[in-house]
Amino acid sequence: MTPRYLGLDTAFHARFGQGPVRIALCAEYDALPGLGHACGHDLIAASAVGAALGLAAVADEAGITVEVYGTPAEEGGGGKIEMLDRGAFTGADLAMMVHPAPVDVAEARPFAVSHSRISYTGRSAHAAAYPEAGVNAADAFTVAQVAIGLLRQQLPPTTRVHGIVTHAGDAPNAIPERAEGRWYVRAETLAELERLEPRVLRAFEAGALATGCELDVEPESKPYAEFRADETALADYRANAVALGRRFAPAETAARMNRASTDMGNVSQVVPAIHPYIGIGSLPATNHQREFAAFCVGQAARRALLDGAVALAWTAVDRAARGPSAKP
Repeated sequence: MTPRYLGLDTAFHARFGQGPVRIALCAEYDALPGLGHACGHDLIAASAVGAALGLAAVADEAGITVEVYGTPAEEGGGGKIEMLDRGAFTGADLAMMVHPAPVDVAEARPFAVSHSRISYTGRSAHAAAYPEAGVNAADAFTVAQVAIGLLRQQLPPTTRVHGIVTHAGDAPNAIPERAEGRWYVRAETLAELERLEPRVLRAFEAGALATGCELDVEPESKPYAEFRADETALADYRANAVALGRRFAPAETAARMNRASTDMGNVSQVVPAIHPYIGIGSLPATNHQREFAAFCVGQAARRALLDGAVALAWTAVDRAARGPSAKP
């Protein structure tokens, strides 16, 4: 195993087998601030490692080279994008991971998304004695959020704009001189995202203009791309999951469950990839809720972990049976 892979302190890479077909398994392992594993990344990482362990004994016989990528910072940091930029996944025939969800959904259709840190800088003053001397950075966020709220009426249903204010002053009797937040803009594709982002930026500029604050917008990472599923591998995974007794959700449920965003989308733009969701029976609890985090341990979670690992491993063997892809 190679720790600190490609110069990233929290990434790793492990490789075994000498087969001509290269299978990349993504062990994704970060968590949500304040919510812990409310997106189930503990199960993602364990399923990837489990699939790799299952393939270890048959890799050479099946014609597989197995590569496990420890991929940090999916929750806003774009870890896989940074790894791609440094040469990870080059030459892979198939990249895979399985993501926990309330129910099983085979096809991922994540939004493209950008992540930005927004900050306003104003001027502090005593809020009672000298309010006219202040330039209120918290007010700038209020104006921006009202503008975004009104903008949503004119946005297509395939887009999302949401965020939080992380800091907006230190004392109630002092005009806030600095306010900070984190904002996400999502769209069906990177092309649609490129058209949408300037409209959202104008809402933040309105906050600066109305209050006299200075605005700074800093991307947290490169944008996450929409996901491009490899249909053949997806069909293999579906068949393997059904053989294990998994049952996939109906289309109307799947249409809600598969619309989050992931930096695995960027991987799918470069190499064939799948990103199925495996159910842990948590409904009505859904991803990014404390109740969902509680379901990511226990009997149902262990069953999902094992089934996910086995289904990924069988899908790797199916892919190897077709031989290596033509690579440039």
